[in-house]
Amino acid sequence: MMRITLIAFLLFCAHTLSAQSDIPATKPLDIKAEPDKEGTSKPVLSPPALPKKLPEYDLGLNTGRGEVRMLPDRDLKQAGHDLVLKPNLGESEKGKSDRHFGDMYLGDFKTSSKFVGIVCRDHEFVDGDRVRIFVNGEVVEHNILLTGAYKGLNLELDKGFNRLDFEALNQGSTGPNTAQVDVYDDTGKLIYSNKWLLSTGSKASLIIVKDE
Repeated sequence: MMRITLIAFLLFCAHTLSAQSDIPATKPLDIKAEPDKEGTSKPVLSPPALPKKLPEYDLGLNTGRGEVRMLPDRDLKQAGHDLVLKPNLGESEKGKSDRHFGDMYLGDFKTSSKFVGIVCRDHEFVDGDRVRIFVNGEVVEHNILLTGAYKGLNLELDKGFNRLDFEALNQGSTGPNTAQVDVYDDTGKLIYSNKWLLSTGSKASLIIVKDE
């Protein structure tokens, strides 16, 4: 029995050795880098060289021109320190003329125009004269500053009498309140012109009669 077992073991070992001899032998891969087509390898790029010292720019910060200066309170000037207030500032608008100019009647005229253009201006020294305009007792312009240029309004006329009053609100800086008033018809033709001299509160009156 021992002999049969020994023979079987020897046969098994022989079969195993023959099976291992069937496995092909492996060889290590021999991989070599291929050279460039031109026969030279590509150079490796190196990073750009940094300047040893960055350039310095003069921004004008160290010249003292942009320096903030803090002054003590005693050297600070308060707002309005050089403002000179005139106690008689309101009196300057009353004018320097001692003569009183009362109400004036500028006259009357007739027209068949449907409406008229009424303009006025300071025909003398422009000194801040202001007027209020009434038409038939109603205010149509509360406050007009008279300058060297004409200012005014278009007025649609009622049949019959149309009364205009120009009230002087002040006398400017020289006095009295002075103005030239012109009236144009609906075709743009000048049909009336006059002037006034008024003290503050006085009125210049004009009558326009519309014909049928």
